[in-house]
Amino acid sequence: MPRRLPLFPLGMVLFPGLVLPLHVFEERYRALVRELLALPEEERVFGVVAIRLGREVGEDGVTALHEMGCTARLRQSEEHEDGRFDIVTTGTERFVLEALVDDDRPYLVGQVELVEDELGDAQEAALLDAVVRSAYVAYLTALSEAGAGELEAPELPDDPLVLSYLVAATVVLDLDDRQALLAESDGISRLRAELSLLRREVRLLGALGSAPAPELARTAAHPN
Repeated sequence: MPRRLPLFPLGMVLFPGLVLPLHVFEERYRALVRELLALPEEERVFGVVAIRLGREVGEDGVTALHEMGCTARLRQSEEHEDGRFDIVTTGTERFVLEALVDDDRPYLVGQVELVEDELGDAQEAALLDAVVRSAYVAYLTALSEAGAGELEAPELPDDPLVLSYLVAATVVLDLDDRQALLAESDGISRLRAELSLLRREVRLLGALGSAPAPELARTAAHPN
């Protein structure tokens, strides 16, 4: 069923199961955090959606949003004396943003449809799981050899669906590639796409001989 959800537009893509720390300083998002903290813990949920056009900061910063987003559950919060917050959230469920709704709140509110996570055929998923793991290790090796230094790989989960999200979140990709991975119809489709991207990145690293700034095993705090 469609539901209304407070929105937190960001210049990044959140995936289910991934931790996202945020430094909240804009008044509209301080208000959101205060409203969430007034709710029971299980209801402290908002939507993170990537910005298609615009910027994170400022009342008129966002001009267009991507259609697929991810709900974030507020896990920890620390309020500073000046009213800013440092919070820790976890991605939970994907959603489709159907429309922005008129609301008297200072932040955006969307009408969203939650999207059920499906893996697909278990036998095919098992085959892809093994190949993607191998390609991921090859990618880390290529990244290290291209000058990124020694990389500590995150512990890879046993669940192929969870693996698909972890790979999507930790490989150094641009926002459009990450957004496309979030929007894949199921885990198998995402693993297939990741296999192609990992092989592409290994070829590029070999050709260029230099590495982008790695984001492996960490998530940056995003100011708002």
